[in-house]
Amino acid sequence: MTDTKDKSTTAKNDATDLYMASQWRLMWIRFKDHRLAHLALYFAAGLYLIALFCEFVAPNAPTGRNIERKLCPPQRVRIVHEGRPRWPFVYPVVRHKDPETLALSYTLDQTRPLSLRFFAKGDPYRLWTVIPMRRHLVGVGGEGDKVYFMGGDKLGRDLCSRIIYGSRVSLSVGLIGVTLSLVLGILIGGISGFYGGLTDTLIQRLIEILRSFPTIPLWLALSAAMPPTWGQLRVYFCMTVILACIGWTGVARVVRGKILALREEDYAMAARVAGTRETAIILRHLVPGFMSHLIVTVTIAIPRMILAETSLSFLRLGLRPPTISWGVLLQDAQNVNAVALYPWLMFPVLFVIVTVLTFNFLGDGMRDAADPYKN
Repeated sequence: MTDTKDKSTTAKNDATDLYMASQWRLMWIRFKDHRLAHLALYFAAGLYLIALFCEFVAPNAPTGRNIERKLCPPQRVRIVHEGRPRWPFVYPVVRHKDPETLALSYTLDQTRPLSLRFFAKGDPYRLWTVIPMRRHLVGVGGEGDKVYFMGGDKLGRDLCSRIIYGSRVSLSVGLIGVTLSLVLGILIGGISGFYGGLTDTLIQRLIEILRSFPTIPLWLALSAAMPPTWGQLRVYFCMTVILACIGWTGVARVVRGKILALREEDYAMAARVAGTRETAIILRHLVPGFMSHLIVTVTIAIPRMILAETSLSFLRLGLRPPTISWGVLLQDAQNVNAVALYPWLMFPVLFVIVTVLTFNFLGDGMRDAADPYKN
């Protein structure tokens, strides 16, 4: 009898807490019920952590060339050597060149397994270009021995390390581009929805003109305007601004529609009567009322930005070598014959697909959680 009363009291307290919870608390409770989106949140956080500490996570230097590893196949991690289990290891590869055809081939040296080590010494680097270090997350630790988990490219560079370094550029382009487009969308869409009249008409016509341009030709024109003599940092910044200038229109439409629905509410009218400035009314009173919808919009927009950067760089219209991004790495896979002979050159595509799916799942979960009172 006592257990029944305790359970009833606990259920009643949970119902009371749920009734008194804030909107963000309700969103989080509903978001946790979406297990796939909950998992995608942690996976996305892991991707950005890898991008943040890419120098430490990458097993080798991204620009280190090794002629002995030119188009080397991936080294598979194994746990069985000579029929007995052991600590994870890889077999070193040995290059052979045919004296008649000069064709390269690789074999495994199964007599000398290389055990994998955590925090192993490797190529020197500077963490965030400031802190000198030599420790890597995973390595083999031997002098002259390196592990190529995803094979080598045409110059003998470690493809796995280059993909990890490329995540910093590709993921940051999406994040920074969406942030800029969010700021532009809130300001321009807020002005359009709050003032209405001629201002709203002019802004909406501008948005319709920008959205009427075909995306790829517009990218081609804007990318062609960048001089080839520009440095890496300037091209990166210009690419981010271009993607933001194209992507703000969708956010502005969402903000305009929400502000048109909220500007006549009592709290907005009270703020206006109290003499609050229009900018403060938009940013402090109206925008927080639909912030959850903006978060969903941003979550869905990030993969579009990443795909845009990857597409432009793949077509040699965006970032260019020696900058490392997923789109730049895919330039080596433009030749069908190269892909057929060296399929590991397509590994960057897997990272793009996984990242886009992660943000799509995350956006689906946040979209469902944006309406906490929905059954």
